[in-house]
Amino acid sequence: MRSVTAPITGIVWKIRVAVSDQVAREQVVVVIESMKLEIPVESEHEGVVERIVVEEGDAVNEGDVLLELS
Repeated sequence: MRSVTAPITGIVWKIRVAVSDQVAREQVVVVIESMKLEIPVESEHEGVVERIVVEEGDAVNEGDVLLELS
C-alpha cells in the first residue's frame, strides 16, 4: 500500500479523487489551503485509490496520510 501525504500543514480544501479511481503519477489528488494559498498535492505513485483518510475541512499536519493507493 502506498500513501499520499500532506507536504504542508493546512486545511483540506478539495479532494479531487474518489475510492476506486485510477490515479496517475503527478496527478493532483488533494488541494490544501495554507496561509490563504491553495497548494495542489500530487501523487508520487500511480495506482487505484483504496482509502481516503481525510475529509474536506480537516486540518492536517505535514506528513499526515491523505489517501492510500494500491
